[in-house]
Amino acid sequence: MKMIIVIIKDNEADALIRALTSAEYRVTRIASTGGLLHSGVATLMMGVDDSRIDSAVALVRETVAASSRRPERSGESSEKRATLFVVPVSRFEQV
Repeated sequence: MKMIIVIIKDNEADALIRALTSAEYRVTRIASTGGLLHSGVATLMMGVDDSRIDSAVALVRETVAASSRRPERSGESSEKRATLFVVPVSRFEQV
């Protein structure tokens, strides 16, 4: 099992959460701030079986790419849309 952590702009998180939950991934959203202007970002966390890691990462990439094709608001950059970490999980329990 791995933990996928995605840091994405707050206004783009809803679309990604909808895409992930539609594909039957369980997602936890944490509100956070970051960047130069301390703009709103969301941190998404997902525990994912090893066999589904590649498809989860691909879904994040597709969804973020689709949102970048929308017209940009003033002041937004088309460079980095999300930061994604895949972290090994040595132990998992539900209590």
